[in-house]
Amino acid sequence: MYHEILEKARDYEAESIRYLTDMIRIPAFSTKEKELAEYILQEMKKAGFDEAFIDPLGNVIGKIGSGKNIIAFDAHIDTVYPGDLSLWDFNPFEPQVKDGMIWGRGAVDQEGGMASMLTAARIIKELNLNSKFSIYFTGTVMEEDCDGLCWQYIIREDKIVPELVVLTEPTNMNIYRGHRGRMEMQVFVQGRSCHASAPERGVNAIYKISRIALEIEKLNEHLRYDDFLGKGTIAATEVHFTGPSQCAIPDSAYLHLDRRLTQGENKEIAVEEVKEACQLAGESEARIQVLTYNEPSYTGLVFPTEKYYPTWVTPADFPYLKIAERAYSQTLGRKPVIDKWTFSTNGVAIAGMHHIPCIGLGPGNEVYAHAPNEATPVIHLTEAAAFYAALIYALNQ
Repeated sequence: MYHEILEKARDYEAESIRYLTDMIRIPAFSTKEKELAEYILQEMKKAGFDEAFIDPLGNVIGKIGSGKNIIAFDAHIDTVYPGDLSLWDFNPFEPQVKDGMIWGRGAVDQEGGMASMLTAARIIKELNLNSKFSIYFTGTVMEEDCDGLCWQYIIREDKIVPELVVLTEPTNMNIYRGHRGRMEMQVFVQGRSCHASAPERGVNAIYKISRIALEIEKLNEHLRYDDFLGKGTIAATEVHFTGPSQCAIPDSAYLHLDRRLTQGENKEIAVEEVKEACQLAGESEARIQVLTYNEPSYTGLVFPTEKYYPTWVTPADFPYLKIAERAYSQTLGRKPVIDKWTFSTNGVAIAGMHHIPCIGLGPGNEVYAHAPNEATPVIHLTEAAAFYAALIYALNQ
């Protein structure tokens, strides 16, 4: 059966290419995914999904099967903006298919995963590979702005609680089982303005925040290391100040911090470390805030969440991971590399917050995510679709 699944994925290669090129042509930036969601919904209906709908947040969700236990495949459908168009060799929204590659914004991150999911669903239905599970295929929104917000909504409001989620973010066709978490913080300091001709009369907020920034730089050198995920990091990424004029001493300032959390680190630890850095800078009264995301989705719904995205790791001996490894080998004829993402995914909510196991496999190489001339290999679309279908077959045995 594994060989038959791969052959069927090859037969559908032209359809996989069509799905991806169609999606690249539809710009779908975070909070602006409506047109793409509607396209995917129509393709799900054409493919014969048992159910297909768009939820109140704007996620497009398809279902195959009616088993008690739930398996889900997830692809976020939003992309980042193309950036400086002069760095592209072509229009990022006019996909190119050449040299065995598909080029365009979203080809890697991550419309390619959605294309392979749609093809896999057709294979599962055509070959009758599923009898045990309800299988959900989710095209999720706003991931680029707020990782996992979409799945917080799916779990809490749509009441869809899988026992396994397959993340289809790019893995270069390896199997991934985790990544570092992250969080966003601001450190605020209060100064006192005065005329810049007599700076001693005031308290310069820029100097205060600068001393903290230097301690943050030192803090980064001493953060925890994990053998699998690597080192936690912290970086100052923005600084802002206020003041009456450029001839006045600034009266307030804040520093934006990007914190990447390795295994064993969490929000409480990270905040406490920043407090200590402020104290070492002589700024113990600095105010630290974990930021909140509260942008409306394209449907207008606001679903606020803290910008804390927990670390997650699926154990190497997790039974479903072992089944996935066997399905991969049986279908593709080679052993998978087991690894991790460098960036963050919706797994921060699914596994990090809700403790639902995740594994990942997706077409494309993550090093090309968010880059000009983004491209994914056609063969990855085919192999990913075959793997997703083969995994369902293996789980049904």
